[in-house]
Amino acid sequence: MSDDEQAGGAADDAPEQPGAGRSSDDGKKAGDDGKAGDGKAGDGKAGDDKKQDRDDDGRSDDEKSAEDEEAEKEKERERAAGRFKERTRDPLADDQGEEGPTDLAAAARTRRATRQLFDVRRDLISFAHSRLQSAHIGDNFNLLLGSHRPGAGMRSGPVPEEELRRLRRAHVEPEGYVRLRTALRSRRLLVLGAAPGTGRTSTALSLLDEVTTSTADDTDAEPVARIRRVDSDGGIRQLAETLDREGGDAWRGTGHLLELSLDRPGALPPDEMDLDELAAALARREAFAVIVVAVGSAANPLLTGRYGMLCPPAPTDELLATRLRERLEERAAEAPALDTPLDDLLARAEDLAARAEVNDAVGLKDLRPAEAELLASLLAGHVLGDVSHEELLSGCRSIAAEQAQEWFAGVDRALTAPPAEAERADRSAARSGTATLFHPVAFRIALAVLGGASHSAVASAAHLLTWELSVQSDPDHTPARPLFCDDPEADLALSRAELTDGKVEVAGHDVPARLIWYRGSALPSAVLTELWDRHFPVRAPVVRWLRLLADDPRSQVWMRAAVAAGELCVRDFDHGYTELVRPLAESTTNRRLIFAATTLDQAAGHASHRKAVHRLIGDWVKRGTPSQRWAAAWALGYGNAAATMDATLDALARIGVRDEGELVSVASHNVVRLLVLPDAAEVLARMTEWTHHKREPYQDLGLAATVRLALTTVDELLMDPDSLADDCDSPWSDRGDWPLSLALAAIRPELVEPMADLMWTALNTARSRDVAMEALEELLRSAVRKDGSEWTRRGLAQLLPALAADEHDRRQLDWLLRRMMNDPEKPLPEPKARELWFLAVPASERTRQEERHG
Repeated sequence: MSDDEQAGGAADDAPEQPGAGRSSDDGKKAGDDGKAGDGKAGDGKAGDDKKQDRDDDGRSDDEKSAEDEEAEKEKERERAAGRFKERTRDPLADDQGEEGPTDLAAAARTRRATRQLFDVRRDLISFAHSRLQSAHIGDNFNLLLGSHRPGAGMRSGPVPEEELRRLRRAHVEPEGYVRLRTALRSRRLLVLGAAPGTGRTSTALSLLDEVTTSTADDTDAEPVARIRRVDSDGGIRQLAETLDREGGDAWRGTGHLLELSLDRPGALPPDEMDLDELAAALARREAFAVIVVAVGSAANPLLTGRYGMLCPPAPTDELLATRLRERLEERAAEAPALDTPLDDLLARAEDLAARAEVNDAVGLKDLRPAEAELLASLLAGHVLGDVSHEELLSGCRSIAAEQAQEWFAGVDRALTAPPAEAERADRSAARSGTATLFHPVAFRIALAVLGGASHSAVASAAHLLTWELSVQSDPDHTPARPLFCDDPEADLALSRAELTDGKVEVAGHDVPARLIWYRGSALPSAVLTELWDRHFPVRAPVVRWLRLLADDPRSQVWMRAAVAAGELCVRDFDHGYTELVRPLAESTTNRRLIFAATTLDQAAGHASHRKAVHRLIGDWVKRGTPSQRWAAAWALGYGNAAATMDATLDALARIGVRDEGELVSVASHNVVRLLVLPDAAEVLARMTEWTHHKREPYQDLGLAATVRLALTTVDELLMDPDSLADDCDSPWSDRGDWPLSLALAAIRPELVEPMADLMWTALNTARSRDVAMEALEELLRSAVRKDGSEWTRRGLAQLLPALAADEHDRRQLDWLLRRMMNDPEKPLPEPKARELWFLAVPASERTRQEERHG
């Protein structure tokens, strides 16, 4: 269809029905020739041979006028082609520069990876109510599953022998336990560093139990208590003085356990000189001491000194098996007449623990001692018939939630408590440590939002959030910004994280990077749920932080933040929309608009919020600002923002044709994104209807979508998070870098004819011809890779015969192939051109000359 004919039907909104075959729409406007040569009746010279004035070059005025008119028409066609080309640009080109690379493909891949961290099947609405607060198992166990576990408030005093006996029976030695015991025996003093909850205290007691037992056997003195817990408030010096004072022989051969808390602002670790003094005092009394500290920047001087060692966690499988046997043995002792033998019960419990539904409910790669004890109690109760299946899964889900609650409980309590005069006379001085205090929790939040990104990206985002938290906590003072406080090993231990080797995209190219993840799929959702539901004051700094991440140019950052923001909106949609979605949807940068659209799509993935998102997007389409309509178009491209595909296409058409096609670029792009969904045939049919519409804006929408169909690769559009996995059986899995049209031709042959008809229309319409020809050239060049291996040949073999169905089309293809062969920059070798021609022309329709020469 020609541009002139299209313009002539702009007043009629009714679409024309496509004909049975292809037809050229080139033509002239009616009525252009009726006024040529009209004369006035009163002119006396009418009908006489009139001498025309000619210029020096021999052209008459009429000839000059006709040439000028033709030149003006040519300029208008060029302007129309230029406008159309602008409408097929990358939606992020305005944000990143006209000639610079864009990161739509990287953003699409990031979204697919991030959605796996927030499984919508684990609906956060029900997740919050699935915590098992207590469980009564038979007549033997009463479990309280809160974060305040027994023993958390114990201070100084002797350790009962009964507790030590149970410890000998149930303790699982971590890796390197013998090395720890040897160091304690030789130095008398050991500073043991580990993350809270990893069994560090149990390991310390077990070490003291072993070394003091051997010492007590070698002496006749009766100690006051073989092992004692020492209040850390007394300090290292007080313990040394106690050992050396008169009557110190009573402490001979004893063991002492201290737990130092260094998380308060201004808290300083003991000096190496104080540790030497304590070690000397212990040696004089043949005693031992273990100081337990949490890993982190504050404890680094202790752990890197001569007495410091790290305590690795106990292996999960052995820990769980030990706890299971212990629980079942206790029940067997209570009820000797059990119908099922103990070994059979243990085997059933271990099989239950290995089931996928139980592992998914727990959502942790490794368990800490208290968590293993809880899981063992639940499994034992289930095999004994005291805990139902629903209670078992609910209790399993509570483990990650309790970990998140423990991480955030009372973090800033040290800041709000009034300081002792002797310890801190100046209140403002205590505030200088807020950044150090908030960094661990900021890192956990950043990891929940950006899990799977590079370690450097998560660390920098954590520091940005640390600043926001510190300012929110004390807006009257500028918080200190520690520059050399990072300890990657401590961050991993305190956040239950792990580093893996991977790749990130930089300017469209993969580069090696160290990626960081939580060691458990349940932790990201648990952290965000705990943060949003139980700590309302922290919402303001987190919202400010997410807005900053929306402006980050790295797709691995801003896209992950958008998905996490959607999960937070599910927790409180009113707050999330007011504070986050609406401000971003009214911005002027496309990246922020995509952020808002992705946030809404993530919320629409939850059935509880799907209808609300549908209504909101519908309002934006009908009555929204241009920025809101842009964001709505992108949200519609995910396929979840409207009730049906028909409604989605209606909304995109409404956006694309409004204001003379101002937003046709983003509308056409999101029409193409829908083609990876099962309803691709419906989408192609609607595109065909638009190209045959009498109004030019509809035609431009269909033509722009057609060109994008040829230019866009699969990995820029695909929404299914599992479809590009290496071990996936999806037909898309090995076609991520294919042009979408060729991938569809190879996967769904029934779509070849409508795609070929659309491409033919774009090639034979004046304003879209040039860009469509360039797109076809890119398709032809993708047949094989640079190394000669197969690429998209199978898709071209399906599409080209339908596209070159008659002589006119084949002449056009022949002209394009010859132009590609004569390209001075990227000449197409003649054998490859011949292969492409043979792909387009079936053997039965080739002439002898074609068979011989191609």
